[in-house]
Amino acid sequence: MSDNKNILKRKGGLGRGLGALIEGSYDKKVEETPAAANPANVVGEIPLDQIQTNPYQPRTHFDQESLEELAESIRVQGIIQPITVRQLDSGTYQLISGERRYQASKLAGLQAIPAYIRKANDQQMLEMALIENIQRENLNAIEIALSYQRLLSECSLKQEELGERVGKKRTTVTNYLRLLKLPPDIQVALRDNLITMGHARALINIENIEQQLEVFRRIMDEELSVRKVEEIARKLNNPEKVNKPAVQANQNELSGEVKKVESRLSTYFGTKIQVKSNKSGKGEIKIPFLSVDELNRILEILNYSG
Repeated sequence: MSDNKNILKRKGGLGRGLGALIEGSYDKKVEETPAAANPANVVGEIPLDQIQTNPYQPRTHFDQESLEELAESIRVQGIIQPITVRQLDSGTYQLISGERRYQASKLAGLQAIPAYIRKANDQQMLEMALIENIQRENLNAIEIALSYQRLLSECSLKQEELGERVGKKRTTVTNYLRLLKLPPDIQVALRDNLITMGHARALINIENIEQQLEVFRRIMDEELSVRKVEEIARKLNNPEKVNKPAVQANQNELSGEVKKVESRLSTYFGTKIQVKSNKSGKGEIKIPFLSVDELNRILEILNYSG
């Protein structure tokens, strides 16, 4: 049988996300192809029993009802978007992306599934699986933050590189990573959509963990708005201003413009920045850090080479 029957005419990229890395699109069903005969970046229909699941899959749970619905759609419409696999030395395949389609196809009773075949090492497998997961799944803020952290630590990416890979600004990536500094109880509430991302970002700005948890409990009990939590955070971080006479407080209070700079710097560096200024315009900027790793991260943002 000619190999040409297993190679389809390319139509261009799939658009955003992992598909943008892969040329071609799946036009029609192709005949089953022996594993060893498939080069990289082609579409072939592969027996399901020759495919292994992805050990780097960030998601460990898939909603059964959702899988059943997808399986029914596959029974009626077939597979619209091929999965992506890599070929192993054993002649079998391993999933890179598309595990829901793979699992639903088994539920639908399919014997084979169309797939893009790629070459990838273990690190590339993890990176592609995480990025595809971030872009295509309805992840909550904590799952996104954990995926970002894994890309930084396990794929040796810098924050700027990570932002480019996932199509986000570095400040956005930093804001998600800061969520992982919150106490576990708050992270769980954010994961379960009991509080919003706005609540969580306001809580991060409270420097004392016990006070964070106290305000968190108030959010749960009193249904506090994000603006109210932000107001509480400001008061907790600056208790001396509440007790000083109004005239003295006004003298020591930062100008509105300096406050904006302080807020922007805190967001940019991913840590609470303190900006102090006097009437003459003199002042100082303090950038705190809790570890050598965090210091190195700040130095990297500053492009400090030593």
